[in-house]
Amino acid sequence: MIVTAQHVCRSYRSGTLRVDALKDVSLEIVKGEMVAIMGPSGCGKTTLLNCLSGLDSIDAGDIFIRGDNLRDLSDKERTSYRARHMGFIFQDFNLLPVLSAVENVEFPMLITGVPAQKARKRALEVLDLVGLIPRARHRPAELSGGQRQRVTIARALTNEPDIVWADEPTGNLDSDTAQEIMDLLLHLNRAHQQTFVIVTHAQDIGDLAHRIIRMRNGTIVTAA
Repeated sequence: MIVTAQHVCRSYRSGTLRVDALKDVSLEIVKGEMVAIMGPSGCGKTTLLNCLSGLDSIDAGDIFIRGDNLRDLSDKERTSYRARHMGFIFQDFNLLPVLSAVENVEFPMLITGVPAQKARKRALEVLDLVGLIPRARHRPAELSGGQRQRVTIARALTNEPDIVWADEPTGNLDSDTAQEIMDLLLHLNRAHQQTFVIVTHAQDIGDLAHRIIRMRNGTIVTAA
């Protein structure tokens, strides 16, 4: 198993109220799987993704990635672990508007100390992988929504991650572009055996995954 969660709980304070976002959640994800996490708004999908990836802390339970327990890592160590083993794709792209596509892709490598020449070479390689070399010098405002998401995907792939976490990766795209992006993710999953965990509200996107984990009120109701 590349991901194992055991009895994970996560709660928040909202004013005087306690919100139990995750309640005794356990799951397993096999290396190379593409898994969709689905459920109604507010059911805990994004919280689960953030906890599994180490972006958010948990109150109880254990999360193992590649056999490593995230609870044993300090905040700094978790940040380094994500940089080495994980990639992230977000609905709103999170691209820097003043940078070109290739500069957006190489930027995370530069801030982790990768030499500029090596970072540029790798950025161009992954932009080629997602079919965006012709637009490498264009800034986000000069790109379509689908092209911007391809830049985001390229950025997520720079460290050849074992796992790619995607939170509503097609949420801001029209149906044709969403299908194009999912076709790309499916190709990457098959070609490189990378594990994809995708939060989505769209059934047609979930149907493309190997397996759907359905949530309701902070719990997993089905994981087949």
